[in-house]
Amino acid sequence: MTLSNSNRRLFLGTSGVLASSLLMTRGLFAEQLVETPSMTEGPFYPDHLPLDTDNDLVVISDSLTPAIGSITQLSGRVLGKNGKPINNATVEIWQCDGNGVYLHSKDSKPRAVKQDKNFQGYGRFETNSEGEYRFRTIEPVEYPGRPAPHIHFKVKIGDRELLTTQLMIRGHAGNDRDGIFRSVIKQLEQKRLRIHNGV
Repeated sequence: MTLSNSNRRLFLGTSGVLASSLLMTRGLFAEQLVETPSMTEGPFYPDHLPLDTDNDLVVISDSLTPAIGSITQLSGRVLGKNGKPINNATVEIWQCDGNGVYLHSKDSKPRAVKQDKNFQGYGRFETNSEGEYRFRTIEPVEYPGRPAPHIHFKVKIGDRELLTTQLMIRGHAGNDRDGIFRSVIKQLEQKRLRIHNGV
């Protein structure tokens, strides 16, 4: 999974990302794939989806005014445990805008003055035959309570949810202060030890 405006890689444990029933990674063989940890959906999954739910979160419908923030491309692949691409999986992303406000009534109504009305806040994309997806969005920002900038992900096939997780930026200074990030790193380290010890 890559997030690029300056060729940054998003990080979840390792460069590969995988759920118990699927993988999200680029350029790895099946034996090198790493299970993606499930993470909290958080309190701000949109309670009212926007009319525009495409994979470009930077421009809403035919508006000429782009969202505030550093525009970036997010892409990757959804793969099964065997390393084979999963076609027609729906990948959803949601994140706060450049001012740290989510597209959710409990966050956007109280802070409407700060909300970027030109940021879509949510998008979805259906994977192709290679399991590929892509989004145009803004680089995530930190906000009060979450020092690690992140993008929420949900992967579904039909109505069945396969994975809910978050992507964070490798090396960001806020990661070490973020409780969710630290918890996931701890889980991954414990799993590596179990594998190493043959448990």
